[in-house]
Amino acid sequence: MLKPGANLLGMNLVKAGVITQEQLEEALKRQDPKKGGKGFLGATLVELGYCTEEDIAQVIARQNGVPYVSLETFAADPQAVGLIAPEVARRYRALPIGFQNGKLVVAMKQPRDVIALDDLRIITGREIQPVVIPDSQFDAAMQRYSQSGLEVELAAAEEEVAEEVVAGLDEAAQRPAVQLANAIFNQAVWASASDVHIEPLEKSLRVRFRIDGVLHNILQPPRHLHASLVSRIKVMANMDIAERRVPQDGRFTLRVEGKTIDVRVASLPGSYGEKLTLRLLDRSVRLISLEELGFPPEVLANYRKVMRRPYGLILVTGPTGSGKSTTLYATLSALNTPEKHVVTVEDPVEYRLDGVNQIQINPRAGLTFATGLRSILRNDPDIIMVGEIRDRETARIAVEAALTGHLVLSTLHTNDAAGAVTRLGDMGIEPFLTASSLVAVVGQRLVRVLCPQCAQSYELGREELLAGVPDFPLDDGEKTITLYRPGGCLRCSHTGYRGRMGVYELLLVSETIQRLTLERAPAREIKEAAVAEGMVTFRRDGLLRVKQGITSLEEVMRVTA
Repeated sequence: MLKPGANLLGMNLVKAGVITQEQLEEALKRQDPKKGGKGFLGATLVELGYCTEEDIAQVIARQNGVPYVSLETFAADPQAVGLIAPEVARRYRALPIGFQNGKLVVAMKQPRDVIALDDLRIITGREIQPVVIPDSQFDAAMQRYSQSGLEVELAAAEEEVAEEVVAGLDEAAQRPAVQLANAIFNQAVWASASDVHIEPLEKSLRVRFRIDGVLHNILQPPRHLHASLVSRIKVMANMDIAERRVPQDGRFTLRVEGKTIDVRVASLPGSYGEKLTLRLLDRSVRLISLEELGFPPEVLANYRKVMRRPYGLILVTGPTGSGKSTTLYATLSALNTPEKHVVTVEDPVEYRLDGVNQIQINPRAGLTFATGLRSILRNDPDIIMVGEIRDRETARIAVEAALTGHLVLSTLHTNDAAGAVTRLGDMGIEPFLTASSLVAVVGQRLVRVLCPQCAQSYELGREELLAGVPDFPLDDGEKTITLYRPGGCLRCSHTGYRGRMGVYELLLVSETIQRLTLERAPAREIKEAAVAEGMVTFRRDGLLRVKQGITSLEEVMRVTA
């Protein structure tokens, strides 16, 4: 029997009727250090499904005699947020969110911490009204709030930018641009954005982030900051700030909260001024393994067999931003052993792989994919990775390398796997060379994963579903099906999605596919033959993920329609 007072929170949850005594005892057993248990009781109860974070926060609020608040319905006041510095908020685990009856409303993990309350009263000059919010909301809001106080610096390990002041601007004029650039980088890293778009409009300036493959409006700074902001970023990227009429490319490296971020910058002249697009690559992100990519088990098994072949050409296809490079890096990681000499030629080198010789192309110096590939072939490689096949010359060298005893991995921009076969023909590769060298094509897309905190279930009848999606994989006798749609909460920034996963199709080049290639058959016939031989298209793979509740029907239709 549990001793009274053994856990005050647990006993209060029992008294409130949120959990039973038996559930509390089971949760405490899970926490027993002698049995390998760890963590907080509340997290254990939520993990077991006995209660929610909201239930716990409400009981803690009653236990401490303070109000309960949910940030889902409470609109934070920017003036209140600015009264406590981020480092102070982190120290006291206290988050200012608004005003009430002349008091500063502060969400706190320990709402009865007298020392913290006194210090906050002195710092802000206001009486403090502590409140309790759910832990997940507190952690997400604190992370975002903490980012606002971070400083961004150019990484010392990279090429130093000697000129820190933008030419033509005095220090006073430059300061807002520096602060704005820092705020953009901080927010982009916090939001895990892959791209930042800085776009001048007629009367405003728009900053958008691409998060999980979709663009979101983030900031609308004053229009007059455009010139200085663009100049600031172009100086960081070693671009010509005096040239605004032609597109330019540049790159630099940042450190943000201990993370090293590679930034590629591309400028584009527009009607209202220069547009900048920034691609962010986080070096600290761990490389994903093949198992984590999301391949269906049978597809992964077939892909592993193909990539272990001693020679041949393997292509990964899909639009920009569909995860092709991630798939190639995961493949290289699996193939990278001391017995193999692995060489890559890339633009740019996105991830550093130990034991792999990686070459960064430099067109200005004459080092292109084609010239780099020729040089690689003179260095006795076993496995070659070409970042992208962009032209006929690169395609021909890659095909010839695959025919002469090398395993060649590369990417190609086509709509699906079957399209890669005809695309090589369009680039001038003879059908007999393609049929002899190509061993497999991976087609892929990225779909957003539903946020587990706020996904909403709904039911559809068989006829209604098949009327809209005739190829939905329903089982015989399945009259209704439960699907999920995005909701929106603080954890997912009210998008309804958190993270992405791949949907795939694997085309294995069989004798039938080789014959169709030699006959210059259209991509449609090649796809039909591959499906007849067992290929699961990425559309069907995506619909199966919808059926599993991993993503939404609308999301799969968006990326595969």
